[in-house]
Amino acid sequence: MGTTEDFEEFARVQIPRLYRTAWLLAGDRHHAEDLVQETLANLLKVWHRIESPGAYARTALVRTYISQRRRKSWSERPTGDVPDVAERAGDPELRMALQSALAELAPLDRAVLVLRFFEDRSVEQVALDLGKKTSAITTRTARALDRLRAVLGEGADQLIAL
Repeated sequence: MGTTEDFEEFARVQIPRLYRTAWLLAGDRHHAEDLVQETLANLLKVWHRIESPGAYARTALVRTYISQRRRKSWSERPTGDVPDVAERAGDPELRMALQSALAELAPLDRAVLVLRFFEDRSVEQVALDLGKKTSAITTRTARALDRLRAVLGEGADQLIAL
């Protein structure tokens, strides 16, 4: 059985990766932080029973994201002062274009693309994580990429830079 100390160490190591995935899914810093927090809280409840905590956490994160998107409160946005933003490497315009394009996809399509291409997971792994057939994931991937290319236009070729 996993101990609380094991969980704390796991969380310390995995938070950056979970946050990156959550940000790509949610497209918003605040929602990404909420997703990671809710995922870790749910993970702690079952920590002593799970065999593969990394895979469980990623699956729980995506399922939490999809579940939250179905709620009416998802469209709420915080207002007030704009926080200081750290400078990041890479092309910020391309990053914003990708974020905007991903926001136009259905939640499940967005989850499939993030897991496949940003988390570098196989079709079989994504199908297992989302409880779908591999053929459904292949079809969703192709359609979502077509939509993404249509939204990004010429900028689609530059996504490799991210």
